Amino acid sequence: MAIQDIFNQKLQVVNMGLESFRENVQNAGAQAVQVKWKPPVDVDPAAVGKMEASFEKIEAANKKALEIILNGKPVLIGLDIALNVIPGMKKNLILHSGPPITWNRMCGPTRGAIIGALMYEGMAASPEEAEKLAASENIEYSPCHEHASVGPMAGIISASMPVFIIKNEAYGNLAFCTLNEGLGKVLRYGAFGPEVIERLKWMENVMYPVLKAAVSKLGRVDLKNIIAQSLHMGDEVHNRNRAGTSLLYRALAPAIVETFENRIDAAKVLNFINGNDHFFLNLSMPASKACLDAARNIPFSSVAVVMARNGTDFGVQLAGTGDQWFTGPALVPDALFFPGFTKDDANPDIGDSAITETGGLGGFAIASAPAIVQFVGGTANDAVQYTLDMYEITAGENNVYQIPYLNFRGTPTGIDVRKVVEKNITPFIDTGVAHKNPGVGQVGAGVLSAPVEPFKRAYEGLARLL
Repeated sequence: MAIQDIFNQKLQVVNMGLESFRENVQNAGAQAVQVKWKPPVDVDPAAVGKMEASFEKIEAANKKALEIILNGKPVLIGLDIALNVIPGMKKNLILHSGPPITWNRMCGPTRGAIIGALMYEGMAASPEEAEKLAASENIEYSPCHEHASVGPMAGIISASMPVFIIKNEAYGNLAFCTLNEGLGKVLRYGAFGPEVIERLKWMENVMYPVLKAAVSKLGRVDLKNIIAQSLHMGDEVHNRNRAGTSLLYRALAPAIVETFENRIDAAKVLNFINGNDHFFLNLSMPASKACLDAARNIPFSSVAVVMARNGTDFGVQLAGTGDQWFTGPALVPDALFFPGFTKDDANPDIGDSAITETGGLGGFAIASAPAIVQFVGGTANDAVQYTLDMYEITAGENNVYQIPYLNFRGTPTGIDVRKVVEKNITPFIDTGVAHKNPGVGQVGAGVLSAPVEPFKRAYEGLARLL
């Protein structure tokens, strides 16, 4: 084509820079397309060299890790008290969400939940006494993730709390999680008033034995099947669990009626589950945990097996780096706040529930649950784009968890830290929001993109082992 012919054609622009340039071109009457591209994350050049030199080994390791994750078969096999079943649990040990942290660095919601847990355990008679005990050397702290467990929001598990027991039937490993308290003033959001302790005691003394008997009769509840169906029904099993809870209710209700003679207690438990759409969250989390834990300790793998937040730090663990944590500051979500609250009231992101995103659910499957983006004024198209973006940073697609709107394409699964760094795209997470002060509770719900720092450090940490 002659150069004069080019200049006689209508201008069409492909822009890879600032989006404002595309907007200026369009305002001038020309066509312009914006290329979604960002420069890679700035990491140690020596780490990049090691990653490139080990490309074949990493690819083989990631293929193995993804196969293990996808082959996982999480089932609910029972309930018990935390002290009886959680590895390493002790009476003076409090498990929390996220990476390791000491009392002096803990955020308000975590401190509030610990205060409530110590009162629930009968180790303190007042919030003041509990706070003093919590700050002493008599109480030990450890991440849930280091004890085959997960906890939503503050993530607190104490010795007397009932927990679900999930088994990965494909590999034999177990995962644990407390029962969901519902909404309102609840421990997981840092509330610790009398109504919080009363509800926890009811869950221990009434709901736990009812559910334990029902699950014992059933023998097992196939969680992977429920999750797969839930995605087809509008859930992403992190912030939206209405379908998952309904399917679980259908599985449990007949067994509850058949096994529990106290009809009043049985009815109260059924009504509690029926009125708590988030009840299934505390099963989708350990289901994801059980599948991901089986893929630990695979040399050279750059696939993430944990994303978790404690309200102060955001932590990542990789399949190829053992139990090492890579952390960075947690961010405050973009959220729809309850009346009377604003972003200034919000605590930075908190909770182990990002294990769902790590397993290809939650924000990674948000195209199945577009209603969630209304939390921040988004659209259904935004939800689809969030999921499409996550395919860019994952090792593969799920063979069971599928998204109807994307022609039943498998959810993006297996976060590859190399791709996060190379494409400068961080995982998309939907989440609840806790007040930054202890004792207040939930103030909203929203979404965020994970901070880049933990992934940068994980990338460099894996490179040191190559």
